[in-house]
Amino acid sequence: MSFSNEALTDFAIPANVEAYRTALDEVAGKLGADYPLTIGSRQVETGAWIESHNPGRTSQLVGRSTKGGPAEIDLALTAAWDTFREWADRSMDERVGLARRLADVMRHRRFELAAWTTYEAGKNYAEADADVAEAIDFCEYYAAQAPALAGEHETYPRPGESNTSMLVPLGVGAVISPWNFPLAILTGMAIGPAIVGNTLVLKPSPDTPIVAQQFMKCAREAGFPPGVFNLVTGADADIGDHLVDHPRTRFINFTGSLSTGIRINERAAAVHPGQLWIKKVGLEMGGKDALIVDETADLDYAARAAVASGYGFGGQKCSAMSRLIAVDSIHDALVEQFVALTSELEIGPATQNPDFSALINKRAQEKTLGYIDIGKDSAKLLTGGSPGPDGGHYVTPTVFADVAPDSQLAQEEIFGPVVSVIRATDFDDALAIANDTMFGLTGGLISNDRTRLDRAKQEFEVGNLYLNRKITGAFVGLQPFGGLRLSGTTVKAGGPYYLRQYLAEKTVAERRLT
Repeated sequence: MSFSNEALTDFAIPANVEAYRTALDEVAGKLGADYPLTIGSRQVETGAWIESHNPGRTSQLVGRSTKGGPAEIDLALTAAWDTFREWADRSMDERVGLARRLADVMRHRRFELAAWTTYEAGKNYAEADADVAEAIDFCEYYAAQAPALAGEHETYPRPGESNTSMLVPLGVGAVISPWNFPLAILTGMAIGPAIVGNTLVLKPSPDTPIVAQQFMKCAREAGFPPGVFNLVTGADADIGDHLVDHPRTRFINFTGSLSTGIRINERAAAVHPGQLWIKKVGLEMGGKDALIVDETADLDYAARAAVASGYGFGGQKCSAMSRLIAVDSIHDALVEQFVALTSELEIGPATQNPDFSALINKRAQEKTLGYIDIGKDSAKLLTGGSPGPDGGHYVTPTVFADVAPDSQLAQEEIFGPVVSVIRATDFDDALAIANDTMFGLTGGLISNDRTRLDRAKQEFEVGNLYLNRKITGAFVGLQPFGGLRLSGTTVKAGGPYYLRQYLAEKTVAERRLT
Protein backbone atom coordinates (compact mmCIF):
# COMPACT_ATOMS: atom_id res chain seq x y z
CA MET A 1 0.00 0.00 0.00
CA SER A 2 1.09 3.56 -0.60
CA PHE A 3 1.88 6.02 2.17
CA SER A 4 2.34 9.77 2.31
CA ASN A 5 3.03 11.97 5.30
CA GLU A 6 0.27 14.03 6.83
CA ALA A 7 0.69 17.64 5.74
CA LEU A 8 1.73 20.06 8.46
CA THR A 9 -0.42 23.08 9.14
CA ASP A 10 0.82 26.40 7.77
CA PHE A 11 0.47 28.87 10.62
CA ALA A 12 1.49 31.75 8.38
CA ILE A 13 -2.15 31.58 7.23
CA PRO A 14 -4.26 33.67 9.65
CA ALA A 15 -7.27 31.36 9.37
CA ASN A 16 -5.20 28.44 10.71
CA VAL A 17 -4.03 30.51 13.66
CA GLU A 18 -7.61 31.50 14.42
CA ALA A 19 -8.77 27.88 14.20
CA TYR A 20 -6.03 26.81 16.59
CA ARG A 21 -6.95 29.53 19.07
CA THR A 22 -10.55 28.36 18.91
CA ALA A 23 -9.36 24.85 19.78
CA LEU A 24 -7.35 26.23 22.69
CA ASP A 25 -10.45 28.02 23.99
CA GLU A 26 -12.52 24.84 23.68
CA VAL A 27 -9.94 22.73 25.51
CA ALA A 28 -9.58 25.43 28.18
CA GLY A 29 -13.16 24.68 29.16
CA LYS A 30 -12.22 21.02 29.75
CA LEU A 31 -9.14 21.62 31.90
CA GLY A 32 -9.03 20.35 35.47
CA ALA A 33 -11.03 17.16 34.95
CA ASP A 34 -10.30 13.82 36.63
CA TYR A 35 -9.47 10.71 34.59
CA PRO A 36 -9.51 7.03 35.63
CA LEU A 37 -7.16 4.29 34.50
CA THR A 38 -8.30 2.09 31.63
CA ILE A 39 -7.77 -1.62 32.37
CA GLY A 40 -9.56 -3.92 29.98
CA SER A 41 -13.20 -2.81 29.94
CA ARG A 42 -12.93 -1.22 33.38
CA GLN A 43 -12.39 2.40 34.38
CA VAL A 44 -10.36 2.19 37.58
CA GLU A 45 -9.78 4.79 40.29
CA THR A 46 -7.51 4.35 43.28
CA GLY A 47 -8.27 7.52 45.20
CA ALA A 48 -4.78 8.87 44.51
CA TRP A 49 -4.01 11.29 41.71
CA ILE A 50 -1.24 12.63 39.50
CA GLU A 51 -1.78 16.34 38.98
CA SER A 52 -0.67 17.72 35.64
CA HIS A 53 0.03 21.45 35.36
CA ASN A 54 0.81 23.71 32.42
CA PRO A 55 4.64 24.06 32.52
CA GLY A 56 4.42 27.64 31.24
CA ARG A 57 1.73 28.62 33.71
CA THR A 58 2.17 26.33 36.66
CA SER A 59 -0.92 27.62 38.47
CA GLN A 60 -3.10 26.11 35.72
CA LEU A 61 -4.24 22.52 36.33
CA VAL A 62 -4.52 20.60 33.07
CA GLY A 63 -6.11 17.60 34.76
CA ARG A 64 -5.74 14.80 37.26
CA SER A 65 -5.08 11.22 36.24
CA THR A 66 -5.55 8.34 38.61
CA LYS A 67 -2.32 7.27 40.24
CA GLY A 68 -1.83 3.55 39.78
CA GLY A 69 0.49 1.24 41.66
CA PRO A 70 1.81 -2.32 41.33
CA ALA A 71 -1.68 -3.78 41.86
CA GLU A 72 -2.98 -1.87 38.85
CA ILE A 73 -0.02 -3.04 36.75
CA ASP A 74 -0.94 -6.61 37.68
CA LEU A 75 -4.55 -6.03 36.65
CA ALA A 76 -3.48 -4.41 33.38
CA LEU A 77 -1.18 -7.28 32.45
CA THR A 78 -3.95 -9.76 33.19
CA ALA A 79 -6.41 -7.78 31.04
CA ALA A 80 -3.89 -7.58 28.20
CA TRP A 81 -3.21 -11.34 28.29
CA ASP A 82 -6.93 -12.09 28.49
CA THR A 83 -7.36 -10.09 25.27
CA PHE A 84 -4.23 -11.25 23.51
CA ARG A 85 -5.38 -14.51 21.93
CA GLU A 86 -8.57 -13.08 20.48
CA TRP A 87 -6.73 -10.01 19.19
CA ALA A 88 -3.89 -12.05 17.70
CA ASP A 89 -6.39 -14.31 15.94
CA ARG A 90 -8.05 -11.43 14.15
CA SER A 91 -7.01 -10.98 10.54
CA MET A 92 -4.25 -8.53 9.72
CA ASP A 93 -6.72 -6.67 7.51
CA GLU A 94 -9.04 -6.11 10.46
CA ARG A 95 -6.27 -4.77 12.69
CA VAL A 96 -5.01 -2.58 9.84
CA GLY A 97 -8.51 -1.19 9.41
CA LEU A 98 -8.67 -0.22 13.07
CA ALA A 99 -5.30 1.53 12.83
CA ARG A 100 -6.54 3.52 9.86
CA ARG A 101 -9.71 4.43 11.76
CA LEU A 102 -7.54 5.64 14.64
CA ALA A 103 -5.71 7.89 12.17
CA ASP A 104 -9.06 9.24 10.96
CA VAL A 105 -10.21 9.97 14.51
CA MET A 106 -6.99 11.87 15.18
CA ARG A 107 -7.41 13.84 11.94
CA HIS A 108 -10.91 14.82 12.97
CA ARG A 109 -9.66 15.91 16.42
CA ARG A 110 -6.33 17.28 15.19
CA PHE A 111 -6.35 20.80 16.63
CA GLU A 112 -8.05 19.62 19.81
CA LEU A 113 -5.32 17.03 20.41
CA ALA A 114 -2.67 19.60 19.59
CA ALA A 115 -4.23 22.05 22.03
CA TRP A 116 -4.02 19.48 24.83
CA THR A 117 -0.33 19.12 23.96
CA THR A 118 0.15 22.88 24.07
CA TYR A 119 -1.33 23.07 27.55
CA GLU A 120 0.33 19.99 29.02
CA ALA A 121 3.72 19.79 27.28
CA GLY A 122 4.26 23.47 26.52
CA LYS A 123 4.46 23.08 22.75
CA ASN A 124 3.77 26.03 20.48
CA TYR A 125 1.30 25.69 17.64
CA ALA A 126 3.61 24.24 15.01
CA GLU A 127 5.33 21.81 17.39
CA ALA A 128 2.02 20.54 18.80
CA ASP A 129 0.46 20.22 15.37
CA ALA A 130 3.47 18.26 14.15
CA ASP A 131 3.15 15.96 17.17
CA VAL A 132 -0.38 15.01 16.14
CA ALA A 133 0.56 14.71 12.46
CA GLU A 134 3.34 12.29 13.40
CA ALA A 135 0.91 10.19 15.44
CA ILE A 136 -1.34 9.97 12.39
CA ASP A 137 1.67 9.05 10.24
CA PHE A 138 2.60 6.17 12.55
CA CYS A 139 -0.90 4.73 12.23
CA GLU A 140 -0.96 5.02 8.45
CA TYR A 141 2.63 3.93 7.84
CA TYR A 142 2.44 0.81 9.97
CA ALA A 143 -0.94 0.03 8.42
CA ALA A 144 0.79 0.13 5.03
CA GLN A 145 3.70 -2.03 6.22
CA ALA A 146 1.80 -4.70 8.17
CA PRO A 147 -0.01 -6.71 5.45
CA ALA A 148 3.24 -8.03 3.98
CA LEU A 149 3.98 -9.73 7.32
CA ALA A 150 0.77 -11.76 7.39
CA GLY A 151 0.23 -15.33 6.31
CA GLU A 152 2.58 -18.21 5.56
CA HIS A 153 5.78 -17.85 3.57
CA GLU A 154 7.37 -20.76 1.76
CA THR A 155 10.97 -21.72 2.37
CA TYR A 156 13.06 -23.70 -0.14
CA PRO A 157 11.21 -26.69 -1.61
CA ARG A 158 11.94 -30.26 -0.59
CA PRO A 159 10.36 -33.34 -2.22
CA GLY A 160 7.66 -34.95 -0.10
CA GLU A 161 7.61 -32.17 2.48
CA SER A 162 5.91 -28.80 2.88
CA ASN A 163 7.93 -26.15 4.75
CA THR A 164 6.52 -22.78 5.64
CA SER A 165 7.44 -19.92 7.90
CA MET A 166 5.04 -17.54 9.61
CA LEU A 167 5.38 -14.54 11.90
CA VAL A 168 3.45 -14.63 15.18
CA PRO A 169 2.97 -11.87 17.77
CA LEU A 170 5.04 -12.00 20.94
CA GLY A 171 2.31 -11.39 23.51
CA VAL A 172 1.88 -8.51 25.98
CA GLY A 173 4.31 -5.62 25.91
CA ALA A 174 5.02 -2.55 28.02
CA VAL A 175 5.12 0.88 26.40
CA ILE A 176 7.03 3.39 28.52
CA SER A 177 6.70 6.69 26.68
CA PRO A 178 8.20 10.17 27.19
CA TRP A 179 6.65 13.57 27.74
CA ASN A 180 8.35 15.47 24.91
CA PHE A 181 6.29 13.85 22.13
CA PRO A 182 3.38 12.80 24.33
CA LEU A 183 1.03 11.75 21.54
CA ALA A 184 3.35 10.89 18.63
CA ILE A 185 5.79 8.59 20.42
CA LEU A 186 3.09 6.98 22.59
CA THR A 187 1.02 6.28 19.48
CA GLY A 188 3.95 4.94 17.48
CA MET A 189 5.20 2.64 20.24
CA ALA A 190 1.67 1.34 20.87
CA ILE A 191 0.13 1.01 17.40
CA GLY A 192 3.18 -0.71 15.91
CA PRO A 193 3.10 -3.77 18.21
CA ALA A 194 -0.72 -3.78 18.30
CA ILE A 195 -1.23 -3.82 14.55
CA VAL A 196 0.70 -7.11 14.29
CA GLY A 197 -1.30 -8.75 17.07
CA ASN A 198 0.23 -7.82 20.43
CA THR A 199 -1.58 -6.20 23.35
CA LEU A 200 -0.09 -3.48 25.52
CA VAL A 201 0.19 -1.90 28.94
CA LEU A 202 0.84 1.82 28.46
CA LYS A 203 2.80 3.74 31.09
CA PRO A 204 3.17 7.34 29.90
CA SER A 205 5.36 9.94 31.54
CA PRO A 206 3.79 11.31 34.72
CA ASP A 207 4.42 14.77 33.23
CA THR A 208 1.91 14.25 30.40
CA PRO A 209 -0.78 11.80 31.56
CA ILE A 210 -3.69 13.79 30.13
CA VAL A 211 -2.48 13.58 26.53
CA ALA A 212 -2.22 9.82 27.07
CA GLN A 213 -5.82 9.87 28.27
CA GLN A 214 -6.77 11.59 25.01
CA PHE A 215 -5.06 8.77 23.09
CA MET A 216 -7.23 6.26 24.91
CA LYS A 217 -10.37 8.23 23.99
CA CYS A 218 -9.30 8.16 20.35
CA ALA A 219 -8.62 4.40 20.47
CA ARG A 220 -12.07 3.74 21.96
CA GLU A 221 -13.72 5.92 19.34
CA ALA A 222 -11.84 4.09 16.60
CA GLY A 223 -13.25 0.79 17.85
CA PHE A 224 -10.26 -0.95 19.42
CA PRO A 225 -11.48 -3.73 21.70
CA PRO A 226 -10.99 -3.29 25.45
CA GLY A 227 -7.73 -4.82 26.61
CA VAL A 228 -5.66 -4.08 23.51
CA PHE A 229 -4.45 -0.84 25.11
CA ASN A 230 -4.43 -0.67 28.92
CA LEU A 231 -3.45 2.68 30.44
CA VAL A 232 -1.83 2.87 33.87
CA THR A 233 -0.59 6.31 34.87
CA GLY A 234 1.57 6.64 37.95
CA ALA A 235 4.85 7.73 39.42
CA ASP A 236 7.92 6.19 37.81
CA ALA A 237 9.24 4.99 41.15
CA ASP A 238 5.94 3.27 42.00
CA ILE A 239 5.25 1.29 38.85
CA GLY A 240 8.22 1.43 36.47
CA ASP A 241 10.34 -1.36 37.96
CA HIS A 242 7.30 -3.53 38.66
CA LEU A 243 6.21 -3.36 35.02
CA VAL A 244 9.71 -4.08 33.72
CA ASP A 245 10.39 -6.91 36.19
CA HIS A 246 7.02 -8.61 35.89
CA PRO A 247 7.24 -12.21 34.59
CA ARG A 248 4.17 -11.60 32.38
CA THR A 249 5.80 -8.68 30.53
CA ARG A 250 6.99 -10.12 27.21
CA PHE A 251 8.65 -7.06 25.70
CA ILE A 252 9.45 -3.47 26.63
CA ASN A 253 9.32 -0.45 24.36
CA PHE A 254 11.02 2.59 25.93
CA THR A 255 11.93 6.12 24.93
CA GLY A 256 13.65 8.32 27.51
CA SER A 257 16.89 9.09 29.26
CA LEU A 258 20.11 7.07 29.02
CA SER A 259 20.17 6.28 32.74
CA THR A 260 16.62 4.97 32.76
CA GLY A 261 17.14 3.00 29.57
CA ILE A 262 20.21 1.27 30.94
CA ARG A 263 18.33 0.48 34.15
CA ILE A 264 15.48 -1.05 32.15
CA ASN A 265 17.87 -3.11 30.04
CA GLU A 266 19.65 -4.47 33.12
CA ARG A 267 16.44 -5.36 34.95
CA ALA A 268 14.78 -6.87 31.89
CA ALA A 269 17.67 -9.31 31.48
CA ALA A 270 16.67 -11.16 34.67
CA VAL A 271 14.40 -14.20 34.36
CA HIS A 272 11.91 -14.23 37.22
CA PRO A 273 9.95 -17.21 38.58
CA GLY A 274 7.15 -18.10 36.17
CA GLN A 275 8.71 -16.18 33.28
CA LEU A 276 8.69 -18.19 30.04
CA TRP A 277 10.84 -16.00 27.80
CA ILE A 278 13.81 -13.70 27.48
CA LYS A 279 12.29 -10.23 27.35
CA LYS A 280 12.81 -8.22 24.21
CA VAL A 281 13.81 -4.62 24.86
CA GLY A 282 13.73 -1.67 22.46
CA LEU A 283 15.38 1.51 23.71
CA GLU A 284 15.73 5.04 22.36
CA MET A 285 17.84 7.04 24.78
CA GLY A 286 18.79 10.46 23.54
CA GLY A 287 21.92 12.12 22.27
CA LYS A 288 24.51 14.87 22.34
CA ASP A 289 23.92 15.93 18.77
CA ALA A 290 26.32 17.99 16.68
CA LEU A 291 26.02 20.14 13.58
CA ILE A 292 29.27 20.77 11.71
CA VAL A 293 29.66 23.88 9.57
CA ASP A 294 32.70 24.16 7.32
CA GLU A 295 34.28 27.03 5.41
CA THR A 296 32.38 26.27 2.18
CA ALA A 297 28.94 26.74 3.76
CA ASP A 298 26.48 29.58 3.28
CA LEU A 299 26.74 31.07 6.77
CA ASP A 300 23.33 32.76 6.71
CA TYR A 301 21.69 29.43 5.94
CA ALA A 302 23.88 27.58 8.43
CA ALA A 303 23.04 29.98 11.27
CA ARG A 304 19.31 29.63 10.65
CA ALA A 305 19.58 25.83 10.48
CA ALA A 306 21.54 25.82 13.73
CA VAL A 307 18.94 27.92 15.56
CA ALA A 308 16.13 25.68 14.33
CA SER A 309 18.11 22.59 15.33
CA GLY A 310 19.08 23.83 18.76
CA TYR A 311 16.03 25.64 20.04
CA GLY A 312 12.95 24.00 18.56
CA PHE A 313 10.78 23.10 21.59
CA GLY A 314 13.49 24.62 23.77
CA GLY A 315 16.00 21.90 22.93
CA GLN A 316 13.75 19.28 24.55
CA LYS A 317 14.22 16.80 21.72
CA CYS A 318 16.65 13.91 21.76
CA SER A 319 17.59 15.00 18.24
CA ALA A 320 18.26 18.64 19.19
CA MET A 321 21.60 20.21 18.33
CA SER A 322 23.50 20.89 21.53
CA ARG A 323 26.94 21.18 19.89
CA LEU A 324 27.67 23.58 17.03
CA ILE A 325 31.08 22.71 15.63
CA ALA A 326 32.58 25.38 13.36
CA VAL A 327 35.89 25.23 11.53
CA ASP A 328 38.31 27.94 12.57
CA SER A 329 38.20 30.13 9.46
CA ILE A 330 34.45 30.82 9.70
CA HIS A 331 33.95 30.28 13.43
CA ASP A 332 33.72 33.92 14.49
CA ALA A 333 31.45 35.00 11.64
CA LEU A 334 29.10 32.06 12.17
CA VAL A 335 28.95 32.61 15.92
CA GLU A 336 28.09 36.28 15.43
CA GLN A 337 25.12 35.40 13.19
CA PHE A 338 24.05 32.49 15.37
CA VAL A 339 24.03 34.57 18.55
CA ALA A 340 22.15 37.40 16.84
CA LEU A 341 19.39 35.03 15.71
CA THR A 342 19.28 33.28 19.07
CA SER A 343 18.88 36.59 20.88
CA GLU A 344 15.75 37.31 18.84
CA LEU A 345 13.91 34.19 19.96
CA GLU A 346 10.76 34.77 21.98
CA ILE A 347 9.78 32.66 24.97
CA GLY A 348 6.55 32.67 26.91
CA PRO A 349 3.34 30.70 27.46
CA ALA A 350 2.84 28.16 24.67
CA THR A 351 -0.76 29.31 24.20
CA GLN A 352 0.68 32.60 22.87
CA ASN A 353 2.71 30.72 20.24
CA PRO A 354 6.26 31.90 21.06
CA ASP A 355 9.36 30.39 19.48
CA PHE A 356 9.47 28.09 22.48
CA SER A 357 7.95 27.93 25.92
CA ALA A 358 8.84 26.58 29.35
CA LEU A 359 10.74 23.41 30.16
CA ILE A 360 8.60 20.50 31.22
CA ASN A 361 9.05 20.73 34.99
CA LYS A 362 10.96 22.35 37.82
CA ARG A 363 13.54 19.58 37.85
CA ALA A 364 14.35 20.17 34.17
CA GLN A 365 14.69 23.90 34.77
CA GLU A 366 17.01 23.40 37.71
CA LYS A 367 19.10 20.86 35.82
CA THR A 368 19.50 23.21 32.86
CA LEU A 369 20.41 26.17 35.05
CA GLY A 370 22.92 23.95 36.83
CA TYR A 371 24.66 23.22 33.53
CA ILE A 372 24.60 26.93 32.75
CA ASP A 373 26.44 27.58 36.03
CA ILE A 374 29.02 24.97 35.02
CA GLY A 375 29.36 26.70 31.66
CA LYS A 376 29.90 30.09 33.23
CA ASP A 377 32.94 28.69 35.02
CA SER A 378 34.40 26.78 32.08
CA ALA A 379 33.34 28.60 28.89
CA LYS A 380 32.24 32.00 27.59
CA LEU A 381 28.56 32.90 27.92
CA LEU A 382 27.47 34.85 24.83
CA THR A 383 23.73 35.18 25.40
CA GLY A 384 20.96 33.90 27.66
CA GLY A 385 21.68 31.90 30.77
CA SER A 386 18.82 33.15 32.94
CA PRO A 387 15.61 31.59 34.34
CA GLY A 388 13.31 33.61 32.08
CA PRO A 389 9.80 34.89 32.86
CA ASP A 390 8.00 34.18 36.12
CA GLY A 391 5.10 31.78 36.35
CA GLY A 392 6.65 28.82 34.55
CA HIS A 393 9.75 26.67 34.18
CA TYR A 394 11.52 28.99 31.76
CA VAL A 395 15.17 29.20 30.70
CA THR A 396 16.30 31.75 28.14
CA PRO A 397 18.04 30.53 24.95
CA THR A 398 21.70 30.19 25.84
CA VAL A 399 24.92 30.09 23.82
CA PHE A 400 28.38 29.25 25.15
CA ALA A 401 31.58 29.66 23.16
CA ASP A 402 35.11 28.45 23.86
CA VAL A 403 33.68 25.12 24.98
CA ALA A 404 36.23 22.32 25.39
CA PRO A 405 35.19 19.20 23.45
CA ASP A 406 35.74 16.96 26.48
CA SER A 407 33.92 19.20 29.00
CA GLN A 408 30.66 18.39 30.76
CA LEU A 409 28.93 21.00 28.65
CA ALA A 410 30.01 19.20 25.48
CA GLN A 411 29.58 15.61 26.63
CA GLU A 412 26.45 15.37 28.81
CA GLU A 413 22.87 15.61 27.57
CA ILE A 414 21.23 18.75 28.95
CA PHE A 415 17.78 18.62 27.29
CA GLY A 416 17.26 22.35 27.40
CA PRO A 417 17.95 25.50 25.35
CA VAL A 418 21.74 25.42 25.74
CA VAL A 419 24.11 25.23 22.77
CA SER A 420 27.87 24.78 23.06
CA VAL A 421 29.93 26.23 20.22
CA ILE A 422 33.16 24.34 19.62
CA ARG A 423 36.00 25.56 17.42
CA ALA A 424 37.65 23.01 15.13
CA THR A 425 40.90 23.52 13.27
CA ASP A 426 39.53 21.98 10.06
CA PHE A 427 36.97 19.48 8.79
CA ASP A 428 38.94 16.45 9.95
CA ASP A 429 39.10 17.88 13.45
CA ALA A 430 35.40 18.78 13.37
CA LEU A 431 34.41 15.25 12.45
CA ALA A 432 36.61 13.81 15.18
CA ILE A 433 35.03 16.15 17.74
CA ALA A 434 31.53 15.24 16.57
CA ASN A 435 32.24 11.53 17.02
CA ASP A 436 33.90 12.00 20.40
CA THR A 437 30.81 11.18 22.48
CA MET A 438 29.08 8.11 23.87
CA PHE A 439 25.93 9.03 21.98
CA GLY A 440 25.11 8.54 18.30
CA LEU A 441 21.61 9.74 17.54
CA THR A 442 21.55 12.67 15.09
CA GLY A 443 24.17 14.83 13.48
CA GLY A 444 24.62 17.07 10.51
CA LEU A 445 27.01 18.78 8.16
CA ILE A 446 26.48 22.00 6.21
CA SER A 447 28.98 22.14 3.39
CA ASN A 448 29.28 22.67 -0.35
CA ASP A 449 32.14 20.19 -0.60
CA ARG A 450 30.89 16.94 -2.15
CA THR A 451 33.83 14.96 -0.87
CA ARG A 452 33.12 16.02 2.71
CA LEU A 453 29.42 15.25 2.43
CA ASP A 454 30.32 11.76 1.20
CA ARG A 455 32.83 11.32 3.99
CA ALA A 456 30.21 12.30 6.55
CA LYS A 457 27.91 9.57 5.19
CA GLN A 458 30.60 7.01 5.95
CA GLU A 459 32.36 8.43 9.02
CA PHE A 460 29.79 10.43 11.04
CA GLU A 461 28.66 7.82 13.57
CA VAL A 462 24.99 8.60 14.09
CA GLY A 463 21.73 6.84 13.33
CA ASN A 464 20.22 9.86 11.59
CA LEU A 465 22.54 12.06 9.54
CA TYR A 466 21.31 15.30 7.96
CA LEU A 467 23.27 17.02 5.24
CA ASN A 468 22.65 20.70 4.45
CA ARG A 469 19.51 20.96 6.60
CA LYS A 470 18.52 21.14 10.25
CA ILE A 471 19.09 17.98 12.30
CA THR A 472 15.61 17.70 13.84
CA GLY A 473 12.28 16.85 12.25
CA ALA A 474 12.48 13.24 11.07
CA PHE A 475 9.40 12.23 9.09
CA VAL A 476 7.83 8.80 9.49
CA GLY A 477 8.69 6.62 6.51
CA LEU A 478 11.19 9.13 5.11
CA GLN A 479 13.79 9.20 7.87
CA PRO A 480 13.40 6.10 10.10
CA PHE A 481 14.48 7.31 13.51
CA GLY A 482 16.86 5.71 16.00
CA GLY A 483 20.45 5.97 17.13
CA LEU A 484 23.75 4.17 17.34
CA ARG A 485 26.03 3.70 20.36
CA LEU A 486 24.32 4.48 23.68
CA SER A 487 21.55 6.39 21.93
CA GLY A 488 19.56 3.20 21.62
CA THR A 489 19.09 -0.27 20.24
CA THR A 490 18.50 0.85 16.62
CA VAL A 491 14.78 0.08 16.68
CA LYS A 492 14.29 2.74 13.94
CA ALA A 493 10.75 3.93 14.53
CA GLY A 494 8.88 4.74 11.36
CA GLY A 495 11.03 2.42 9.28
CA PRO A 496 10.41 -0.72 7.21
CA TYR A 497 11.82 -3.14 9.83
CA TYR A 498 10.10 -1.73 12.92
CA LEU A 499 7.12 -4.10 13.05
CA ARG A 500 9.27 -7.18 12.60
CA GLN A 501 10.75 -6.85 16.08
CA TYR A 502 7.33 -7.51 17.66
CA LEU A 503 6.94 -10.83 15.85
CA ALA A 504 8.55 -14.21 16.32
CA GLU A 505 9.21 -16.58 13.44
CA LYS A 506 7.52 -19.98 13.57
CA THR A 507 8.47 -22.70 11.09
CA VAL A 508 6.13 -25.55 10.17
CA ALA A 509 7.40 -28.67 8.39
CA GLU A 510 4.83 -31.24 7.24
CA ARG A 511 5.80 -34.57 5.67
CA ARG A 512 3.34 -35.83 3.08
CA LEU A 513 2.45 -39.43 3.94
CA THR A 514 0.67 -40.38 0.71
